Amino acid sequence: MLAHVPVCATLPTSDLSRARRFYGDALGLPEGPISVQGGVFFAAGGGTILRIYERPPGYTPGEYTVVGFLVEDLEEEMIELRRRGVTFEEYDLPHLKTENGVYTDRQRGAKGAWVKDPDGNILALTQLPST
Repeated sequence: MLAHVPVCATLPTSDLSRARRFYGDALGLPEGPISVQGGVFFAAGGGTILRIYERPPGYTPGEYTVVGFLVEDLEEEMIELRRRGVTFEEYDLPHLKTENGVYTDRQRGAKGAWVKDPDGNILALTQLPST
């Protein structure tokens, strides 16, 4: 049943106009055909959708990744996003260390990078290993 339908990730924002600019202009996501008061939908690959909705001030984002984008070429995506003004996070944790914004899982061959949206929500870009 649910295994055959697209997923819609949902994120809160305290400023819908600012979020619309970040997701639309900086990340390059087109607004979807659906619209609701207090929110905006963005289309992503494979029929997936990202919904951003406005919450009253005081929302505290989590300290974990809330949305992930699977990309074919991480470095290419990062170049384009940096050109659009997006800043990548740097981490130096016991289980995860980035270099120039990129984490490389040498054992599995995957790569990842993280950005924060204007509300502090953490978004991931992941390049899976080639098969």
